[in-house]
Amino acid sequence: MTDFLLYEQDGPVVTLTMNQPEQRNPLTGNTAIPEFLAAIDRIHDDRSVRCVILAANGPSFCAGGNIHEMKRQASPEVSEMDIRQDYRRGIQRLTLALFNLEVPVIAAVNGHAIGAGLDLACMCDIRIASEKAKFAESFIKLGIIPGDGGAWLLPRIVGMSRAAELAYTGDMIDARQALDWNLVSRVVEAEQLLPAARDMAGRIAQNAAHGVRLTKRLMREAIHSRLDTVLELSAVFQAICHKTPDHTEAVDAFLEKRAPRFS
Repeated sequence: MTDFLLYEQDGPVVTLTMNQPEQRNPLTGNTAIPEFLAAIDRIHDDRSVRCVILAANGPSFCAGGNIHEMKRQASPEVSEMDIRQDYRRGIQRLTLALFNLEVPVIAAVNGHAIGAGLDLACMCDIRIASEKAKFAESFIKLGIIPGDGGAWLLPRIVGMSRAAELAYTGDMIDARQALDWNLVSRVVEAEQLLPAARDMAGRIAQNAAHGVRLTKRLMREAIHSRLDTVLELSAVFQAICHKTPDHTEAVDAFLEKRAPRFS
């Protein structure tokens, strides 16, 4: 994959790097969506992967939609039903695939995350920002709405009031304000962004793989489930974890006062 997305694996950690810096890494008008979907399928098929880092080359993280593609969609030749299908078969597939990826995903936001670029970061589990990062839910500036699920994702991260402020104004916020609003979990110096993401990925990857995957699935399901439903699912997942070799190894290691050696 060399047109848009670079795929690099270092042990249990995969780094996906968006690589169209001259266009600020847009998600439409190029091969971004099929490349993302292929990479996610590859990760699903590789049980050795325990964490993913989503990064970007260039000064921007992701500019969101390609303005020339928006111009095409606004033309009389493209119908409303065509546009609906473009979204359903395009970026919305990415939203579901990335959000439901079993292993944790860390977004390393190096620069501007605009529109669908902000929502792309919100599809990830954890967001780390460079001090140079900037964020905007800027669809309204172009007279459109978040067609990629941002209206569902953003309020669950920053709360309804702040999500509404971002979506209704289209205003841009910097990394420090993003940290204050819990949009990101930490801000680091620009040159420390990837090292910080790799350090966090390494700390995640050293844990029991089954436990991490099922914890992510449980947290995803808990977003829109009742407490009794989550408790029942927790009991099922816990029964699975109790029977894994990694759990046995963790208990033995604790009793023997040594570091566990997970398979």
